Amino acid sequence: MINEVRETVMAILSKDSNGYITPHEFNLFAKQAQLDIFEDYMTRHQRDTVMSIQRANNSGASDKKRISAELLDKFSADEALTQDSLNMFLLPSDYFTLNEIYYNSEQVEYVPKQKLLPLLGSKLTAPTEKYPAYTFYGQGSGGDDRIIVYPDTIQANVSAIYTRYPVDPKWTYIVAGGNPLFNLSASDYQDFELPLQDFNDLVIKICMYAGVNIREAEVVQVMQALDAGNKSQGE
Repeated sequence: MINEVRETVMAILSKDSNGYITPHEFNLFAKQAQLDIFEDYMTRHQRDTVMSIQRANNSGASDKKRISAELLDKFSADEALTQDSLNMFLLPSDYFTLNEIYYNSEQVEYVPKQKLLPLLGSKLTAPTEKYPAYTFYGQGSGGDDRIIVYPDTIQANVSAIYTRYPVDPKWTYIVAGGNPLFNLSASDYQDFELPLQDFNDLVIKICMYAGVNIREAEVVQVMQALDAGNKSQGE
């Protein structure tokens, strides 16, 4: 799909001599466009989940939740975690949201930091290997890519089920006659991971970024209007 998206984007930009973007620029804009749409899926899924709970008997809300869940299912992953030198477990580098943590076959309970000290200080509620708990090491500056699992006797056999980021798309090419030509067989080729139904959204968003880059206000305005229209239809 990525080559068809690029051809459409280039056709739109070349109309009325609006400008040109290089393959490198296209790949940067394609990465951001895919990420924008992916995050929209996450937001929509969270909203539809709440709506399906509030309207338990509303089949329409349930259908929307199911559709968004199916779209995100391909980004579900699981991975065994390893400890660093500070006895913290490193989360996968591609994780977007953390769904569940397991120690062996036991689900590890998430505990917010403000509740951690009272939990650890009580003999009745202190985590055990049978009922383990975890918290994030920190938020921001790389701190949210590690977790601490309690009790500290747990040093292995910890795994994460998470939603990963989509892989960065890459339009690969060879140069022929001074022009870049699509090369599907390149080792670093990567298509979009979004479904074909997102073709138009990808084109619109890439054109928006390209319009900003080449300072074509008309392109940006037209694409913003199309993007707003697509969002209103998806509500």
